[in-house]
Amino acid sequence: MSPTFEELSVGQEIGTRSIDVTRQDLVKYAGASGDFNPIHWNEAFATSVELPGVIAHGMFTMGAAVQLVSDWAGDPAAVVDYQTRFTKPVLVTDTTGTDEAGAVIDVTGVVGALDAEARTARIDLTVVAGGQKVLMKSQAVVKVS
Repeated sequence: MSPTFEELSVGQEIGTRSIDVTRQDLVKYAGASGDFNPIHWNEAFATSVELPGVIAHGMFTMGAAVQLVSDWAGDPAAVVDYQTRFTKPVLVTDTTGTDEAGAVIDVTGVVGALDAEARTARIDLTVVAGGQKVLMKSQAVVKVS
């Protein structure tokens, strides 16, 4: 059920989510997005360009984070704006042959502002991986009924 504007208040948490990420996820995302930069799948290449290892695509991280908002809204089209700043890469360790995630992205959403005239809610996301904020000023504007 989609939230109604009258049910919302600034500071209200909309939910949390932990997203397991594997290198296989990154390869699948590369195929879907067309971004085959080897920093997203090749450990030797990633370290040769002075990264700590393979990192998730920024847009993968951004998309994974906003899924919390679109699920909460009940309709992806209700998200009318989404912006963020990339601050830290999501390091995805090699867990090939195991059931373990190479990284976990933790997302929390909170109502940051309400606009009664437009009937929109700004949802502020906290996005953390490896104990560090990986997205800053991550905000989605949602049209609410």
